Amino acid sequence: MPVMPIGACMVAEAAEMAGHNVKVLDLIFERHPLRALEFELTRDTPDIVGLSIRNIDNNDMETPVAFFKDLIPLVDTIHRMSQATVVLGGSAVNLMPEELLFYTGADWAILGDGEVVFPKLLEKLLSGETPKHIPGIAWIEDNDFRKNPCFSSRISDDCFAPNFHRWIDVQAYKLRLSTVPIQTKLGCHFKCVYCTYRKIEGSNYRLFDSESVVDTVKRLVSRGLWDFEFVDNVFNSPYEHAMTICEGLARIGHGVRLQSLMLNPLFIDNDLIAAMEQAGFTGIGITVESASDNVLKGLRKGFTAKDVCKAAYVIKHHKLPCLWLFMLGGPGETKATVRETLRFAESFIRPIDVAFFNIGIRVYPGTELESIARKQGLLSLSSREMLDPVFYVSPEIEFDWLIKQTKNSVNTHMNFINSNSISLPFLPTINRLGYRLGIRPPLWKHTRFVRRGLRVLGFDS
Repeated sequence: MPVMPIGACMVAEAAEMAGHNVKVLDLIFERHPLRALEFELTRDTPDIVGLSIRNIDNNDMETPVAFFKDLIPLVDTIHRMSQATVVLGGSAVNLMPEELLFYTGADWAILGDGEVVFPKLLEKLLSGETPKHIPGIAWIEDNDFRKNPCFSSRISDDCFAPNFHRWIDVQAYKLRLSTVPIQTKLGCHFKCVYCTYRKIEGSNYRLFDSESVVDTVKRLVSRGLWDFEFVDNVFNSPYEHAMTICEGLARIGHGVRLQSLMLNPLFIDNDLIAAMEQAGFTGIGITVESASDNVLKGLRKGFTAKDVCKAAYVIKHHKLPCLWLFMLGGPGETKATVRETLRFAESFIRPIDVAFFNIGIRVYPGTELESIARKQGLLSLSSREMLDPVFYVSPEIEFDWLIKQTKNSVNTHMNFINSNSISLPFLPTINRLGYRLGIRPPLWKHTRFVRRGLRVLGFDS
């Protein structure tokens, strides 16, 4: 389902507060994005155009889609119809700034916190000064990549959420069962071999004041928004921070619906799940990736299969629906470890819960997984060639066998899904129909019924 662009809206709001005239063009629902862009460029003559890029691709090894290729026609249209400076930003740019700058021919890229860096860049550009000394920007000079890395310090530790209604068509998102994204912190101190959060946000926590998180939810509720998702890299770490936020939300008593799909099993206990239920959570997700100690060690997850089982035991004693997220094929994966994970899912995951299986791991430059793949002789491409999706699958396992085993498990358990399940072309229609029938997020908790209904109608679900 479509994700509300919190980053782009925050950057737009920060630029407007700095005194600039700003407009957001959200292309997600446009049937003809280039026509929409051309129309806006004929109406206005922008000095600067920022392109917010959330994902480079869809992270799907079976049916990969390279989103970044849509950038070339957009940049070409901007250059053809205006004299505007083009600035790249968003989480995808933090992952591969050099590669995206060379690929698109854009003028600048924003690293770190865009709502802090972008207004500073605007100030320099519009005054005719060189911005090359601003922390948190990147550019190409004499065919060389240059950058000033920085994880900018925010002015305060308050939780920021933009006035979404000011920038995007909120109702269009609500009709598709989208949730309002909120962060309670930035940064991640875990060291998963594949993960990019530390590259985007830094390795140290920057915790937002818990009361400001609660106040932000209250403010957004007053604007008619009720479905929220905490999109922290790990919501329940630090444990005390998550507990304090849940306790504050429980005191509001306003009937909001909350989610977080990024829980770490290390920090799951009865007290936390009870607090989340009291706060108004309607669904949670646990990113375990595997139920095998060998694979968890290879991924450097920081927890064990025993911790995974302990989390499952806690979840079993509560009514909160849970989405279990697995990623098969990592370092150390074998036929035995795959069977171990599938046995766990089949034995411990309740019918009201859902298991999602992703196969293969997207490899990004600068991650430990890249080094592992190169040492194992699985990767020889340069970083610029890694814009096109590159995936890791353990050399100790056959890809076709892995696909077959996973599909067998999904086919026999109506509450199991894989990447094929979430790429069905009619899912947006199901989202809109669900909204009109009074279903509210998360839709995944109705997986069993959706799959059975689709099978009755003759669809391969």
